[in-house]
Amino acid sequence: EVQLVESGGGLVQAGGSLRLSCAASGFTFDDFVIGWFRLAPGREREGVSFIKSSDGTTWYAESVKDRFTIDRENKNTVYLQMNNLKPEDTAVYFCAADADPVAIATESPAFWGRGTQVTVSS
Repeated sequence: EVQLVESGGGLVQAGGSLRLSCAASGFTFDDFVIGWFRLAPGREREGVSFIKSSDGTTWYAESVKDRFTIDRENKNTVYLQMNNLKPEDTAVYFCAADADPVAIATESPAFWGRGTQVTVSS
Protein backbone atom coordinates (compact mmCIF):
# COMPACT_ATOMS: atom_id res chain seq x y z
CA GLU A 1 0.00 0.00 0.00
CA VAL A 2 3.02 2.30 0.28
CA GLN A 3 3.45 4.67 -2.63
CA LEU A 4 6.31 7.03 -3.43
CA VAL A 5 5.59 9.68 -6.06
CA GLU A 6 8.40 11.80 -7.50
CA SER A 7 8.06 15.14 -9.22
CA GLY A 8 10.20 18.07 -10.27
CA GLY A 9 12.36 16.61 -13.01
CA GLY A 10 12.98 18.43 -16.25
CA LEU A 11 15.48 19.89 -18.67
CA VAL A 12 17.99 22.52 -17.57
CA GLN A 13 21.28 23.85 -18.84
CA ALA A 14 24.55 23.24 -17.03
CA GLY A 15 24.83 25.40 -13.94
CA GLY A 16 21.08 25.51 -13.42
CA SER A 17 18.95 24.17 -10.60
CA LEU A 18 16.05 21.80 -10.04
CA ARG A 19 14.12 20.70 -6.97
CA LEU A 20 12.86 17.13 -6.80
CA SER A 21 10.04 16.14 -4.47
CA CYS A 22 9.01 12.75 -3.13
CA ALA A 23 5.60 12.33 -1.52
CA ALA A 24 5.11 9.15 0.49
CA SER A 25 1.73 7.71 1.38
CA GLY A 26 0.61 4.65 3.27
CA PHE A 27 3.86 4.57 5.27
CA THR A 28 3.19 3.77 8.93
CA PHE A 29 6.68 3.12 10.31
CA ASP A 30 7.76 5.42 13.11
CA ASP A 31 11.26 5.81 11.69
CA PHE A 32 12.65 5.24 8.20
CA VAL A 33 15.27 6.32 5.72
CA ILE A 34 14.12 8.02 2.54
CA GLY A 35 15.96 9.59 -0.36
CA TRP A 36 17.18 9.21 -3.91
CA PHE A 37 18.96 6.81 -6.22
CA ARG A 38 19.71 7.63 -9.84
CA LEU A 39 20.26 5.57 -12.97
CA ALA A 40 21.73 6.69 -16.27
CA PRO A 41 22.32 4.67 -19.44
CA GLY A 42 25.70 2.95 -19.29
CA ARG A 43 26.14 3.63 -15.58
CA GLU A 44 25.54 1.70 -12.39
CA ARG A 45 22.72 2.66 -10.07
CA GLU A 46 24.03 5.23 -7.61
CA GLY A 47 22.80 6.34 -4.22
CA VAL A 48 22.53 10.14 -4.29
CA SER A 49 21.27 11.38 -0.93
CA PHE A 50 19.22 10.11 2.01
CA ILE A 51 17.69 11.44 5.19
CA LYS A 52 16.47 9.76 8.37
CA SER A 53 12.92 10.72 9.25
CA SER A 54 13.37 10.74 13.01
CA ASP A 55 16.37 13.02 13.48
CA GLY A 56 17.23 14.46 10.07
CA THR A 57 20.59 12.73 9.70
CA THR A 58 21.72 13.03 6.07
CA TRP A 59 24.08 11.28 3.68
CA TYR A 60 25.40 12.45 0.31
CA ALA A 61 27.33 10.79 -2.46
CA GLU A 62 30.74 12.36 -2.93
CA SER A 63 29.82 13.44 -6.45
CA VAL A 64 27.00 15.71 -5.24
CA LYS A 65 28.38 17.08 -1.97
CA ASP A 66 28.19 20.88 -1.76
CA ARG A 67 25.81 20.98 -4.74
CA PHE A 68 22.73 19.02 -3.59
CA THR A 69 20.73 19.40 -0.38
CA ILE A 70 18.12 16.98 0.95
CA ASP A 71 15.49 18.13 3.43
CA ARG A 72 12.08 17.26 4.82
CA GLU A 73 9.02 19.41 4.17
CA ASN A 74 7.20 17.14 6.61
CA LYS A 75 7.72 13.58 7.78
CA ASN A 76 6.47 12.00 4.56
CA THR A 77 7.56 14.61 2.03
CA VAL A 78 11.20 14.97 1.04
CA TYR A 79 12.86 17.20 -1.51
CA LEU A 80 16.25 17.29 -3.16
CA GLN A 81 17.52 20.74 -4.09
CA MET A 82 20.02 20.32 -6.93
CA ASN A 83 22.25 23.30 -7.71
CA ASN A 84 25.08 23.80 -10.17
CA LEU A 85 23.86 20.88 -12.23
CA LYS A 86 26.28 19.16 -14.57
CA PRO A 87 25.65 17.02 -17.66
CA GLU A 88 26.83 13.97 -15.72
CA ASP A 89 23.87 14.48 -13.35
CA THR A 90 21.56 13.46 -16.20
CA ALA A 91 19.65 10.37 -15.07
CA VAL A 92 16.33 9.02 -13.93
CA TYR A 93 16.04 9.82 -10.23
CA PHE A 94 14.14 7.32 -8.07
CA CYS A 95 12.77 7.98 -4.63
CA ALA A 96 13.28 5.04 -2.27
CA ALA A 97 12.56 4.26 1.37
CA ASP A 98 12.96 1.57 3.99
CA ALA A 99 12.64 1.28 7.75
CA ASP A 100 16.03 -0.48 7.86
CA PRO A 101 19.05 1.66 6.92
CA VAL A 102 20.95 -1.48 5.98
CA ALA A 103 18.53 -1.95 3.09
CA ILE A 104 19.46 1.50 1.81
CA ALA A 105 23.18 0.82 2.20
CA THR A 106 22.84 -2.39 0.19
CA GLU A 107 20.65 -0.70 -2.45
CA SER A 108 17.72 -2.99 -1.73
CA PRO A 109 15.02 -0.77 -0.20
CA ALA A 110 11.51 -2.13 0.18
CA PHE A 111 9.80 0.78 -1.56
CA TRP A 112 10.56 2.55 -4.84
CA GLY A 113 8.98 5.32 -6.82
CA ARG A 114 8.62 5.19 -10.59
CA GLY A 115 11.28 7.81 -11.26
CA THR A 116 11.56 11.29 -12.71
CA GLN A 117 13.86 12.29 -15.57
CA VAL A 118 16.53 14.94 -15.05
CA THR A 119 18.36 16.12 -18.16
CA VAL A 120 21.20 18.64 -18.02
CA SER A 121 22.38 20.08 -21.31
CA SER A 122 25.84 21.46 -21.99
